[in-house]
Amino acid sequence: MTLADTGFALMQPDGLWWFLVAGLAIAAILWLLAWRRRARQALADAALLTEIAPRVLGARAGVRAALVAAAALLLAVALLDPRMGGRTEKVEQTGIDVMVVVDVSRSMLAEDAQPDRLSRAKQFAADLVDALGSDRVGLIEFAGVPALRCPLTFNHRAFLTQLETLTPQATVRGGSLLGDAIRLASSCLAGEGVGKVVIVLSDGEDMESAPVEAAATAATENGIRIVTVGIGDSSEGARIPTSTGNQKRYLVHDGQEVWTKMDPTLLAEVARAGDGFFIEAGTGQADMAQAAALLRRGLTSKARTQASVTTKEPLFQYLAGAALLLLVLEGLVGSRLERRAAGVSS
Repeated sequence: MTLADTGFALMQPDGLWWFLVAGLAIAAILWLLAWRRRARQALADAALLTEIAPRVLGARAGVRAALVAAAALLLAVALLDPRMGGRTEKVEQTGIDVMVVVDVSRSMLAEDAQPDRLSRAKQFAADLVDALGSDRVGLIEFAGVPALRCPLTFNHRAFLTQLETLTPQATVRGGSLLGDAIRLASSCLAGEGVGKVVIVLSDGEDMESAPVEAAATAATENGIRIVTVGIGDSSEGARIPTSTGNQKRYLVHDGQEVWTKMDPTLLAEVARAGDGFFIEAGTGQADMAQAAALLRRGLTSKARTQASVTTKEPLFQYLAGAALLLLVLEGLVGSRLERRAAGVSS
């Protein structure tokens, strides 16, 4: 029977460098033993040492070193989090479906929300997904043309990977068509009788795509809740930077620099029509954990049976306990030697 047959596994294999630490500690102990041996030999010959320190400076020092070395090795193994065996069970989770819609139009490059609006939107989306737990999530980007970047999935890591790749350059044409994005999200959520939410992260700029009507249709016909998060300054706004070599420039139209403002009025109307709520993040932070709790309120969660999950029994506590016992024994051996040495000297 091999270790694999017993279900043995190391959950933290990256911690193998702890063996290097243990090896260095053992090497230091061996060097110290050799140094003490040379020091004793320089002090007196073997016969005299036997007379002045009987059974004190003999093989027991090696025993103490061996105990410490064994304890170091056991701790190194414990830090790898070894586990064995396992219990397989079905894990049933309940949840809702959430489609995250992120505005990637050029106005999201404005730097009134640091470092820019799009980066802040990505942060909010990641925080939201962290708070959702077992809910399915999907990702849509929109500007001139909305596009599905991640279909509904339980794999939140895949969602976050796609989220990180969003850039304003990923769209076919400029401008913001928020209404089209809501309609695409609604079609992606159609189907199962489970609570459905569309959460829009945007500055609210729209190119006459009827987002309020789209939100109302999604709510009344498909039971989808629309939540909007407004990012950017709504009073003074900010310029839109463009890349020109190493020099920062700003978007110009008809000889004038373009200033963009977050439109809280439109985003609030969209949320209201979609039976949801509006979060005016502005240039600050937003509590997406609280938002996750609010968007679930009153929605039906569906029970979904996931794949079988195997849990392995951790072994690190036994290894750590054995290492502690060895260190206690080493201390007892040391105390006994010191008492004997004191008796000899007296």
